[in-house]
Amino acid sequence: MAIDLTVNGAVHAVPVEPGTPLLYALRNDLQLNGPKFGCGLAQCGACTVLVDGVPTRSCVKSTGSVGRASVVTLEGLGTPERLHPLQRAFIDEQAAQCGYCTNGMIMTAKALLDRQPNPSDAEVRTALAGNLCRCGSHNRVVRAVLRAAAAMREAK
Repeated sequence: MAIDLTVNGAVHAVPVEPGTPLLYALRNDLQLNGPKFGCGLAQCGACTVLVDGVPTRSCVKSTGSVGRASVVTLEGLGTPERLHPLQRAFIDEQAAQCGYCTNGMIMTAKALLDRQPNPSDAEVRTALAGNLCRCGSHNRVVRAVLRAAAAMREAK
């Protein structure tokens, strides 16, 4: 069986059963390694992708439930030649130590900035509260999100 998925703007026929976690289809079939397997229980955020703009834990989202929704992964935000402002800000602020949580932090931050282009420090912290980071780079992550927000406002 193949399921059609729209991922990063392209339609893919993915040979998976409907109950297969979206994370597995993205990583194993489409070779998109931005989303990570962390806990498998939707608690850590490492697997976060955007489904129609909503941060979604792909480890518990079945591929069959995606339907015609648009899925965006970390790879869909920018390119190595032209990084998304969030990706650039994470690099500039050295907001990743081990990097495992980075996907979830960036994807959750993207959804935040799409709905609130000028968030406060507290709003960023609240939005990212469900994403676990074991390295303790939270302050740098918050600075990176605020830096990206400013850059995105300036670019308009």
